[in-house]
Formats: sequence, C-alpha cells, structure tokens
Amino acid sequence: MKGYVQVVTTVPTATEGAELARSIAGERLAAGIQIVGPIRSVYWWRGVLQDVTEWQLVILTTAAHFDDLERHIKANHSYETPEIIATDVVAGSAEYLRWITDETRKTDASS
Repeated sequence: MKGYVQVVTTVPTATEGAELARSIAGERLAAGIQIVGPIRSVYWWRGVLQDVTEWQLVILTTAAHFDDLERHIKANHSYETPEIIATDVVAGSAEYLRWITDETRKTDASS
C-alpha cells in the first residue's frame, strides 16, 4: 500500500479551486481532486486571527509525484504560503490504488 498520498490545500474561491484542480490533473500530478466547500477556516496569519471562507482541495496522487505537485501548487496559488499537507494512504482497494498509478502516468496527450 505504500507510495500513495492524499494532499490537502485550501483556496479562497471556488473558481481558483477549479482552475488549480484542472491544472494539477492536466499535468497528471494527481489522478483526481475533490473540491469541498465552502468551508470556514479560522487561523492565525501575521499575528491576526482570520475567520474566512475557503474551498478545500483533496488531491489523490502517488508519493513520487509529491515534490512536483508541491511546486505546482506554490507556482499557481494566490496565497503567499498555501497549505500543503500530505498524508500517507495506509490502506486502499487495490483497484483504486492502481487507478491512481495509471492516471498519474504521463501520456502523449498530457506531455
């Protein structure tokens, strides 16, 4: 089961979430992205307590793609310091994990 991660990031608008998700999937950096929201986020930023509406992206990929995915998120995100948290997938159906592997392979259409 090793080798798969679920990566979470948040964005300020549904539009940015859709654009980021499409660019990640388009580059085959993830097999699928779920956009959840709106959600309410409460956090500290530069000494000020924030209480904002955001959308969360749940990104399914292989561990081997994490570094490229992190770079892509940072390059295409509106936040100065975007949330990028990866959690190891400790178990999953063999068919689903194979789908993640298959869909994150570069193809002629996505190169």
